[in-house]
Amino acid sequence: MTTQKNVGWVRPEAVTHQDDKAGWRNATLGEFVATRSRGIVPHKTPGITFELYSVPSLDTGAPEIVRGGEIGSNKQIVDEGTVLLCKINPRINRSWVVSSHTANQKIASTEWITFLPNEAFEPKYLAYYLKQDAVRDFLAANASGVGGSLMRVKPATLKDYPFPLAPLDQQKRIVAEIEKQFSRLDEAVANLKRVKANLKRYKAAVLQAAVEGRLVETEAEIARREDCSYETGAQLLQRILETRRSQWLARANKAGGKGKGKYKEPAVPDTTDLPELPEGWVWATLGMILSDIEAGKSFKCEERPPMKDEIGVVKVSAVTWGEFDESESKTCRDKRLVNEKLLVRSGDFLFSRANTIELVGACVIAKKVISNVMLSDKILRFRLLSGLEQWVLYNLRSTFGREEIERLATGNQESMRNIGQDRIRAIRIPLPPLDECKRIVADIERRFSLVGETEGQINANLKRAERLRQSTLHVMFKWGNSAAHSKHATSHC
Repeated sequence: MTTQKNVGWVRPEAVTHQDDKAGWRNATLGEFVATRSRGIVPHKTPGITFELYSVPSLDTGAPEIVRGGEIGSNKQIVDEGTVLLCKINPRINRSWVVSSHTANQKIASTEWITFLPNEAFEPKYLAYYLKQDAVRDFLAANASGVGGSLMRVKPATLKDYPFPLAPLDQQKRIVAEIEKQFSRLDEAVANLKRVKANLKRYKAAVLQAAVEGRLVETEAEIARREDCSYETGAQLLQRILETRRSQWLARANKAGGKGKGKYKEPAVPDTTDLPELPEGWVWATLGMILSDIEAGKSFKCEERPPMKDEIGVVKVSAVTWGEFDESESKTCRDKRLVNEKLLVRSGDFLFSRANTIELVGACVIAKKVISNVMLSDKILRFRLLSGLEQWVLYNLRSTFGREEIERLATGNQESMRNIGQDRIRAIRIPLPPLDECKRIVADIERRFSLVGETEGQINANLKRAERLRQSTLHVMFKWGNSAAHSKHATSHC
């Protein structure tokens, strides 16, 4: 994969303003930022249809078309040509120009700082200027709040921030040149994202083939070919259940017989709606192969990762994206709440019991853990028997595994689902012979390793494309930026 070819960017052509500095003015964003907004309560007019510029809809490139009765919070009225700058979580660079998608009244989230239409600037010129990393870094450094997505920028923060204002005709030429360069990048990025989506589908297909017994030769097939015997999945499951029982009895004896009553056999799976498995496989429940599930507690913490000598608590985002991310944690300041038994260790199998319907049940095996972070009430640790961690991980990430989790998750809110420990234990899982299980896992990891190399190249190219966007913006605003920022730096000395 050749980076230069994939990204397809060429250096911006010379634009008149680079040689003609006459007419440029060192303005400030404060000159144009709206000091007051026009509030509106959409649900008071439930039958009226609005063109809503919400923060999430920015990613789609189009506002939401929605009736007032479906909008629960207050909004602000905006006009065509208004430039929007997101005030929440400013580390994500978000600016937008209100256009005219429909004839409906235009409203926007109150999480937008607004710049009203003005004869002094072309709206897209200002919007592109706001997309620069330098602007993002300034906003992030001057935001307030408890951290992360709760950080916000106040409009007054922009009062003295420099805004190099070119003559209007040059602004239009600058916008045209930026959009020409960005269209090339957009095409390259779209191609990269298509390849990335295809790789994601391939990985899902590999996992589905794995849990259906179609990825490698089965133990039954090998045994017939070599005329030998093998331990079936049913025999493996029986051995696991015997180990499970003996471990429970050992713990009960160690506690002097003061356990939780009699040993309870795990529930047998209902297989009436399940497909037939390959020869030598058996249906089990997660509860059959679990020796224990451990959970932490919920208490007030500081919204920042712990430092070297501090103890943290993992957030659900620590297990959301396929790898354990210990930086997604918060800091416990009360040492009385620290329980070393709940610290996450390398090799731990972690499971998110609460999240959106798409992410509840996200799971990882923690590889290298450096920080001292504890389980939370929403992140559980599984203790699995017979070294089945990787097999269970890939099962739960497969299409079938996701369907099982979503079937058993509870909750009425679309934004949040929960799956309790009893329901976790009821998750059905196919169990092959142990040797076959190991071969399947090895084959998955071989395939995923190759995919990972390609994904790494794609991600590198996507990052390069973003750098080229910033380079384009820097070139387009070069003279104005250098003059304006020189003045800005001097005024802050």
